[in-house]
Amino acid sequence: MLALAHRRPAPLSDAHAIELTERPDPVPGPHDLLVRVRAVSVNPVDVKVRAGMPLPEGAAARVLGWDAAGNVLAVGDAVSGFAVGDRVWYAGALDRPGSHAERQLVDHRLVGHMPAAWGFDDAAALPLTAITAWELLFDRLGVPRDGGAGQRLLVVGAAGGVGSVLVQLARRLTRLEVIGTASRPESAAWVREMGAHHVVDHSRPLDQALAEAGLGPVHLVASLTQTERHYAALVEALAPQGRLALIDELAQGVDVRALKRKSLSLHWEMMFTRSLYGTADMARQGALLDEVAALADAGVLRSTRTRHLGALAVDTLREAHAQVESGRTVGKIVLGGFPG
Repeated sequence: MLALAHRRPAPLSDAHAIELTERPDPVPGPHDLLVRVRAVSVNPVDVKVRAGMPLPEGAAARVLGWDAAGNVLAVGDAVSGFAVGDRVWYAGALDRPGSHAERQLVDHRLVGHMPAAWGFDDAAALPLTAITAWELLFDRLGVPRDGGAGQRLLVVGAAGGVGSVLVQLARRLTRLEVIGTASRPESAAWVREMGAHHVVDHSRPLDQALAEAGLGPVHLVASLTQTERHYAALVEALAPQGRLALIDELAQGVDVRALKRKSLSLHWEMMFTRSLYGTADMARQGALLDEVAALADAGVLRSTRTRHLGALAVDTLREAHAQVESGRTVGKIVLGGFPG
């Protein structure tokens, strides 16, 4: 089968950063689904893995991609709840070959059934970001469904893939007052379209921007990008006993002691934790995607696909990586499967 892979960490300027390869057809293990990949999307994690993550020991190449929608071709002996032909969506696992291939193996516990009303392109935009946003809001920040009345949630980087889903979830499934950040007119308009009550400019100090808009203090923060840059302002903007959740990195030397005076708590979200450690609740991710699909079919959630770059190919995937690396994408970039 065909797959897009990399043989070593490399910048996009390297001609071999993304290569078309041929690989053996995968054979399902007991818990696996074999999926024909019909559409994929590109996330910041794709860029980080391609540019900076060493290959597993002994591996000649790594297939990229951690979002997919497709059809089930075969099921393992221990699989339940899926049949050949089912339309499915998933974000896969960080330590297995990715979705930028004609066919992919994925543990069925990480897989959900696609929204019945959606096509593959719209569905491919959501799995990784929907899981991340859901876990951030309900698990890490601890907001109850239909709860949060009287509290403000600040979403930093609200126009990106995770932010676009998180704003929708918070606005439609909780009673939080939702504040998104964006720095350009088009991204601010998108965040409002997703449902934010307010939008502030993250190119300015966030504590000042919030105060000038009459929106401080905030009780909860979901920081999705450039947390290190905004850290001091977020600590200042948070109310005592508030919660700060993030998905990006903090450099060594960031002073977590700044959280102590207000009894603030810090929470990291990584949606690959369950699959990396084989946690007892790993099937929660598949169930979560089924919940998201039901919300999509009910018209509560919409796809965050904003760009479709064509079928999977070296050139289209390189363009997608370049756009994600620019830090200026709104919503999600989607590609179709391999032609044929």
